[in-house]
Amino acid sequence: MDDGTRRGRGGGRILALFVAAVVAITGFLCYRGELPRWPFADDATTASLSGPELPPLDVELVSRVAEPSLVNITAGIRPYGLGAAGSGIVLTAEGEVLTSHHVIKGADSVTVSDIGTGATYTATVAGYDAGADIALLDLNGADGLPIAHIGSSAPLHLGDDVLAIGNAGGTGSPTAVGGSITNLDSAIVARNSADLSRKSLHGMIEVAAAVAPGQSGGALVDRYGAVIGVITAASGDLQKTLGKGPNGYAVPIDTAMNVVRQIRSGTPTDTVHIGPTATLGILTSDARPSGAHIDVAIYGQPAYAAGLVDGETITALDDRPIANSQTLKAALNAHRPDDVVRLEVSDADGGHRTVSVTLTVGPPN
Repeated sequence: MDDGTRRGRGGGRILALFVAAVVAITGFLCYRGELPRWPFADDATTASLSGPELPPLDVELVSRVAEPSLVNITAGIRPYGLGAAGSGIVLTAEGEVLTSHHVIKGADSVTVSDIGTGATYTATVAGYDAGADIALLDLNGADGLPIAHIGSSAPLHLGDDVLAIGNAGGTGSPTAVGGSITNLDSAIVARNSADLSRKSLHGMIEVAAAVAPGQSGGALVDRYGAVIGVITAASGDLQKTLGKGPNGYAVPIDTAMNVVRQIRSGTPTDTVHIGPTATLGILTSDARPSGAHIDVAIYGQPAYAAGLVDGETITALDDRPIANSQTLKAALNAHRPDDVVRLEVSDADGGHRTVSVTLTVGPPN
């Protein structure tokens, strides 16, 4: 039985999950698995090659290897009074940090404390892929940081022992929980406990481990301390009451590093955004027959300052037609804070106008 067969088992299961980022102040961001069986006919003769059985993963030893290259992350958004805590993985001595996008989603301030050195840094968002839930941070003034050993997710197998390490509970002290891999191609729906938004994630590593809030962005490591995944989500309460879990989910490190390489190139794509998130500062819904309906223009934010009001509909951005709210988000994804965009807007009475708006840093619309 090859790895492709093993990966196929349990694939395509959709679970409702809570994104595993700890919620602070008013709140933010934040199975089935079985070992393969070998069927044979009753009269079949079988033989197998076997090596020495691996000892159990040494949690204390592996933690000592991996923890120095991890960081704690605190993100904040003004003026909403929201904050989140999560974890990150140090990629370079100069302060490139890999984390989950939902940990820093829309943040206008990010503070990082290094577990290995105890130093604290401000961070800027180098880029992210919201669909893959991966982000890359740059720490200001960092130098000589301990670097994580980046492994590969390609050779993983069902039943492999792994360790999830991160800032559980937002306490600032890393917590490690061990478990075995139960799925290598899990499809989940992650639910943001702050705004109840949902995101579909595919190709996830599923682990039979009690991943906790705050470990998002932390490291899933193998028995040698090599990072083979980025922790993203944990089982929701519904799954726990049904006896399905606890489980943790991680983005394979090969997938995450592909996003990192794209961000490092400085070239945005349809999925990869370069730099901090830019926002209009509005809440929208799909308009009929088309457009993004402005439900709320938030006081003090760019759209409000430019004179946009609740009830109007955005029909184009820089001459790009806006079919719905998702189209507006995609159009804004190509922009950065301080960019000026030109919006075509209609009102309930059939009036039309064009408004120029200067974007700012903030959560996506």
